[in-house]
Amino acid sequence: MRYVHTHPCTNRPAQALSIAGSDSGGGAGIQADLKTFTIRRVFGTSVLTATTAQNTQGVWDIHHLPTDHIRAQLVAIRDDFEIGACKIGMLGTSDIIDTVGQFLQNRPFGQVVLDPVMIAKGGQSLLDDNATDSLRRLIPLTDIITPNLPEAEVLTGMTIACDDDIRQALYALQSMGAKTVIIKGGHSQNSQSAMCIDYVLDETGDIWQVQSVRTNSKNTHGTGCTFSACITAELAKGASVADAIHTAKRLISQAMSTAPNIGHGHGAVNHWAFWEGGV
Repeated sequence: MRYVHTHPCTNRPAQALSIAGSDSGGGAGIQADLKTFTIRRVFGTSVLTATTAQNTQGVWDIHHLPTDHIRAQLVAIRDDFEIGACKIGMLGTSDIIDTVGQFLQNRPFGQVVLDPVMIAKGGQSLLDDNATDSLRRLIPLTDIITPNLPEAEVLTGMTIACDDDIRQALYALQSMGAKTVIIKGGHSQNSQSAMCIDYVLDETGDIWQVQSVRTNSKNTHGTGCTFSACITAELAKGASVADAIHTAKRLISQAMSTAPNIGHGHGAVNHWAFWEGGV
């Protein structure tokens, strides 16, 4: 049995990169991304932008890494690996965002998935107040952007309260330069609905939905990281954008519904459910 997925063009193990912060609690950030890459049989690499003192109950301290060290990590990955797809998570500051953006200008890592991390599950800010404009400037370098509803509101400056607002936000984000936009519906005001709906505007201009049964649970830490990391892993293996999104939706639904209930706050999802479910 092969435990890694070989890319059809190179016959080498598919390789993916996460550029994100570290979660000492293991449920989100780099840790969640690498777990997800592994469970999808992709070789994972990482560039750390920050370390956090974090658990299921909150974020107690953040240390942003120096930009010269972040660039050194990027160079090290570029010069030795064949990265099929890259996921960007927590960046934190304008300087870090600009450093990553400048490095990505020449597209060294294949397709790029941007999860515009702004707020931790417990409510703590993970993005400086003055960094939103820098994050917007990063969008044209991305193939897929995956904001939740509050993040989409910040990026577009809109209030999103209904389906028509979501459509307008999708178009606004695509006009900023992203090829495919996914607005996740987990924070929907219609949170009592039996279904959780994500909205997709793809490169062709079509709008469509991916749905799963809504899981009402406090164990939702790392859902956005895991979802975007799964998309990245599938792209690294050569999957289409649509197939990658559908796979990620199935996996995050399964991971949430079987969460292991670890910690005393917002517990992590069940990353190994991906393997157990055989998806």
